[in-house]
Amino acid sequence: MYNNYILDLSSLPKELRLLLEIMKTDEHNIIGSVKKELYVDIDWEVFLQLARHHRVYPLVYSKLKNTHDNQIPPHVIQTLYKEYKKNTFQMLHLSGEMEQVSEIFNKNSIRILFLKGPIIAQELYGDISLRTSKDIDILISMTDIKKAEKILLNCGYEKEESPNILNEWKWRTHHISYYHSQKQIQIEIHWRLNPFPSKEPSFEKLWERKRTSNLTTYPVYLLGEEDLFLYLITHGARHGWFRLRWLIDIDQMVLKGLREKQIISSLKKYKYHRIVGQALILTSQLLNTPVNSELKKLTIDNYSEKLAQKSILFISEKSQFEYPKDYMDLLKTNWQKFISLIMRIYPRYIDANTLKLPLPLHFLYFPLRPFLWVWRKTRKST
Repeated sequence: MYNNYILDLSSLPKELRLLLEIMKTDEHNIIGSVKKELYVDIDWEVFLQLARHHRVYPLVYSKLKNTHDNQIPPHVIQTLYKEYKKNTFQMLHLSGEMEQVSEIFNKNSIRILFLKGPIIAQELYGDISLRTSKDIDILISMTDIKKAEKILLNCGYEKEESPNILNEWKWRTHHISYYHSQKQIQIEIHWRLNPFPSKEPSFEKLWERKRTSNLTTYPVYLLGEEDLFLYLITHGARHGWFRLRWLIDIDQMVLKGLREKQIISSLKKYKYHRIVGQALILTSQLLNTPVNSELKKLTIDNYSEKLAQKSILFISEKSQFEYPKDYMDLLKTNWQKFISLIMRIYPRYIDANTLKLPLPLHFLYFPLRPFLWVWRKTRKST
């Protein structure tokens, strides 16, 4: 079965096309593989900006460091090396903190799964220096949130406050951030992989399928292979794949080999067909990722094709922006759209700012919400 759909890549700047071409090539064959015309009129500062924006500069440097291609100015290689070295220290720093957090949580009987960061760099690339990460993302059971927060606060972390009413944080968001000013490390505690109302495995199921990383001396745990694959895809899709790094993660997982039957089974259960199809269309056409027959069926879908094409616009941009409603709606099943509509009646903190009520009367925000919304709109228009 073959997908004849071809993405329109005309919006990609030439510097991004060159970056993609380098990412697709073997590091020992850069000179012969990249077409010379791709180097014509390249703005190398833009090229470096894109490498940083897409968080792919470590991999780009690893491919270019031994090349003697005079098409690439020496200062570009030198700049990439500086960024690569800085990132290596950052990943080592995060690795040490990850091990400490795992140990202290375990000693306090809190089960913890690491979602991204150095543990994923080691898992996918075999080298923590080849992937970037700005923070540590962990998943725990919701019943352990208060306990975990107390531990982090005692360790010198400060909570990033997010005002809310009627405990809306429990389902309107899916993580809380904590920052250590001295260590300059941010930790995100997740109690869900994705925002509600997406369907996903329970923490208990994820814990049963966990794996132990070989990165550290003290045990640190990560998601099972299929769970990690689907998590990285749902995360990337939710952000429009605006960073190439996320697509390269998927490319690496496909190249390492996937248990397709288990993935197909999860797709049926959690309704991820269209976004997995989107990811595979993008990786196959942007990175030449080989897609086997069972998974290739997912790329032959109008929704997946539309999602993939819309993501090209996001990938072309140099900054993140608010995704259009039609894109976000394509990500959702009809049931999720219905639940999202119902969620709109739930009060938000902005309602409390519009009309301050004492805590015992907060339940009144439910019937008052439509009137408060109209009031805010009226004041804006005057």
